[in-house]
This record gives sequence, C-alpha cells and structure tokens, in this order.
Amino acid sequence: MRPLSAVVRAVPVLVAVLLVTLTPTGGAAAAAPVVPGSYYLQSVITGFNTAASGDAVLQHRPKGDEDHQQWVVRADGAEYQVENLDLPGRCLARSGGAPTMASCAAAETRWQITAARDDQYAVKDPGADRYLSVVPTGDVWADALALGADGRQARWYLTPLMPPRTPVPADGDRTLDQVTFLTAHNAFANGVDGGFAPPIFNLFPNQARGIDQQLADGVRGFMFDIHQTPDGAILCHHNCTLVVRPVALWVDLQRIVDYLQAHPSEIATVFLEDYVPPTVLRAELARVPGLADMLIRPDLEGVREHGWPRLADLRERDKRLLMFTDHSRAADQAAGLTRDSFGVQYQREWTVENYWSMGPGTGTSDWSCYSRWYGGPGTIPLTHTEPGFRPLFVMNHFRDVPIPATSSNDNAKVLNRAERFCTPAARKKPNYVAVDRYDLGGPAAAVGRLNTYDVP
Repeated sequence: MRPLSAVVRAVPVLVAVLLVTLTPTGGAAAAAPVVPGSYYLQSVITGFNTAASGDAVLQHRPKGDEDHQQWVVRADGAEYQVENLDLPGRCLARSGGAPTMASCAAAETRWQITAARDDQYAVKDPGADRYLSVVPTGDVWADALALGADGRQARWYLTPLMPPRTPVPADGDRTLDQVTFLTAHNAFANGVDGGFAPPIFNLFPNQARGIDQQLADGVRGFMFDIHQTPDGAILCHHNCTLVVRPVALWVDLQRIVDYLQAHPSEIATVFLEDYVPPTVLRAELARVPGLADMLIRPDLEGVREHGWPRLADLRERDKRLLMFTDHSRAADQAAGLTRDSFGVQYQREWTVENYWSMGPGTGTSDWSCYSRWYGGPGTIPLTHTEPGFRPLFVMNHFRDVPIPATSSNDNAKVLNRAERFCTPAARKKPNYVAVDRYDLGGPAAAVGRLNTYDVP
C-alpha cells in the first residue's frame, strides 16, 4: 500500500462545497442528553479529537490516552465544564473570540452542551451565539479550533474513552460488520509463491508464507497490488519490469476461490491496490471459474439501506467473497466501465480505513488512528456512518518497511492499539486488522479477542 497522495495534496475548494459534500442525507435521530463522564470530544467532520496544547485548544489525530485528548464533562447547574483529564484544574474555556485553556474556577469555563442529531452535540458559549468549531484552511481543517457559527463544523461526538461493548451474537447470527478478520498486508509479497518486486525490495517481504498457507493459518483478508503488463494483471510492487517469476492476479484469486469451495463456512475479502484498466481486471476475474458466482454484492443487495447481511445468510447463498478496489469510480466512469458492474466494490463507498503507515521500519512508531482519506471533498472520517448502515473498518497496523523484529513487536501490541486508539477513533471495532508478518507477534489472538464482543 502507499499513501493516497492525490487525496491529501492541497486542492483549494469552497467551504460551502465541502460542507455540502460532508452533510449526510436522510432522517436523523436525536442525540441522547449529555451524561457527565469521561470522553473524547471528536469532530464529526474530521474525526480528529480536541486536544489541550499549553493554553491552546487544537484538533489532533486521535491518539488514545496520549496528547491530552481526554476530557471529563461535568454538570454545573444547567451548564457544563470540560476538564482535561491529564491536566487537573484546567478546563476548556473562552478568551476573546477563541477557545483556550484556563483554570476551572474561571467563569469562562462554563458551556452549554446540547444534543443535536445522530449522537452529535453542540458546545456553545452560554452568553453568545458562538460554538466550538473546526475551521477550514485550504482543502483540510486548521489545527486550531475556533468559536464560530452553528452548523456541521460545530458538531461533536462525545466518544467514551472505552466505547461500550455488547456480547457478540452466535457465529451464524453475526452480521458481517460484527466480525473481525485477520488480514495480510501485501499478501502476495511473500517470496514463496513467486517474485513480487525488483531485487532490492525482495529482501523485505511483507509475509513469509504463501497464499495457501495464509488461508490455512486463518488469514481471511488479502491485500494485493496489481499492475498491468502485456501478460495481464500482475501482483507486484511499483512496477513489474524487473520482477523474476511474477504471479498473475488470477492465480492467487484461484487459490482463494478453491479454498472457499473446499471450506463452505469460510468468508474472505480481497483488497486491490489497483493500477489496471477495468477491462483488464474484468478479464482477469473471468479466468477464475466460480469467482463471479461467489461474490458478495452490497451494491445489489440493499446493504446501504438495511445493513450488512448475517454470516448464515451469506453461507446459505454461497456468497462468501468480497472484493474491493481503491480505484476511483470517477476515473472508471470516464473510461466507460465501472468495476462494480462486474462485482468489485469501490472501497471508499463501503469502508473506512486509517492511514496506512505507523512510521519507518525501525524506531519510534506513530499509533495515532485517523482516516487514510482525509483532505478535500473526498474526506471520509473514520467515524463515518449512514442511517441503517455502517462502513466496514479497515485497521492498518504496519510500517513503511517490514523488518521482522519490528513487525513482531508491533503485532504483539495490535490489540492494545485497536482498543485504546483505533476503536475510539472510529467509534467501532476494526473489521479487518491488516499486518505485516502475521506469523510473528500473535495478531491472530488479538483478532480472536476482538471477535468476542461488538461495539455497536
């Protein structure tokens, strides 16, 4: 995987357009009254958290119990105080036209917090028509928060520090969005099934076992990079020019379909980092007998209106393979053929996904959990939901370069990051936990733990 540079590159946009793009349609349920407690104060638009930084009040990438992002909301008569959990006696306040930090004894630390829509809240200056707000700058939103007009830019989630959990239903009764799948990042880059990169990159395989063994080990999500060659769609990094023994996409898809046909209770997902025209991809899929009939089709099955199906229903209908592409629907429309017309879903329409890298191959890691798709009108915060439908959450947990010792150490901490950082950041548990070297550090045990409960 690679950073989505086209999304995060600055492109000037009109604020009004951005707000319209990010405003959901359909009915909205009223939020519950404010319950005093400990929360992240999380922007509905960006998914970022309110953080104290000296006397400043900023929005930062969600970072769990680090970075002064946790707040205690207390009732004070008809109003509320919002005290920073890390800074006792220091509260969210107002100074002039801006939010600031101040002693909780100051009068400017009282706020009106009112329920809005869809579990969203407004944080208002009791003495003026001013609201705690994010502020646009270019195609993103400024770090510094402001006191501004009412509207979607002034809507906040009060996300519990530990989101409530419910027992997960029995296996067959679980819906697809209640399950967590162990996912192999760059599953093809394993050095067992064939070559995957120019020689220098072959020294750093993302996985150490072939696709057949990954399936046998319980991997159920597979991330593939595909590039076009004269021979069709090939699995490789960057380009396939210098790759020795490259593997065709259809070969690994055949392995997955064969496994599913031999194991009728299993469900798998393929994520394509996709650099081929839709005609080429369609031709590659057509080379795999049984694949088309097995595809899960949320675009045709009313998932957006009614939610994800139960596992039992998928098994009964033998619809047990879900395929996503990170390609642009607009680009495919311009080419005259969309990938979902032959069953490959556009990932941004059905999932949310955190930024792909925790840092370089060694050294300090960045555990903050924020959207891979942040910037401009295409922003999709991790918290994105729709009436009757919640996207599947892809949690990336890997670095730029897969150094085995680092991957082992990171994988041993995947449950910690999932529960402390990413679940609150997305307001739901991960459905896919994507790692390098899944054979190291025990990430399968973390996935097993996540499959014992749901975060509704």
